[in-house]
Amino acid sequence: MSESPVTIVIPARGGSKRIPRKNIKPFLGVPLLARTIALLRELPLAARILVSTDDDEIADIAKTAGAEVPFRRPADLANDEASTVPVIRHAVEYLQHEGQAVEVVCAVYPAAVLLDPPLLVEAIATLERDPDLDYVLPVTTFGSPIQRALRRTPQQRMVMFQPEHYESRSQELEPAYHDAGQFYVGRASSWLSERPLFGARSGSVLVPRWRVQDIDTPEDWVRAEQIATLLQRDGQP
Repeated sequence: MSESPVTIVIPARGGSKRIPRKNIKPFLGVPLLARTIALLRELPLAARILVSTDDDEIADIAKTAGAEVPFRRPADLANDEASTVPVIRHAVEYLQHEGQAVEVVCAVYPAAVLLDPPLLVEAIATLERDPDLDYVLPVTTFGSPIQRALRRTPQQRMVMFQPEHYESRSQELEPAYHDAGQFYVGRASSWLSERPLFGARSGSVLVPRWRVQDIDTPEDWVRAEQIATLLQRDGQP
């Protein structure tokens, strides 16, 4: 792994409709963002942890937790339509404008509280080993074969998306994967060029399904806290 410091950028805007103030809501007694920062500070590598936010309270919590907040995110990148890539591009452009060297940049979501730090290290190493990669992301398998997925009609009838697989056995079908939604490791040049996160130039690291949980609804929140409680009980981050 290169000796150049890795830059970690956590995009944490103030607005959140489904879970108000989600990024700083107490998660097992600790602000969600602060818990994620604490996990990242355990990384066995040289890394700067920055938070990109438009919100003063989030900035204060981030600094208290040990992260840097060197700028405020502009309003046009802090609304519901703003996607991850332009937000990270803005951070990279800011750092380069300040004369700071930026090579490997990791976007880590504030809700990545189930992140296993060694997996992020593995993703960084994967990117650095392969010059053809733009990004490396964590993925996990779908719990059921997507080829046998069902559609529910307005009449509540069930129809297969791929009826040709009605007689297929699960073990005969190709496994499918989805984004674990925890982080993206990328080259600064890839973020600046706004290369797509999902494509032939994206590598992956595998996460067990039990360690993946989006936190978009109150139900998600409860499930994530339950998983985190079990991990703590077993002495895992």
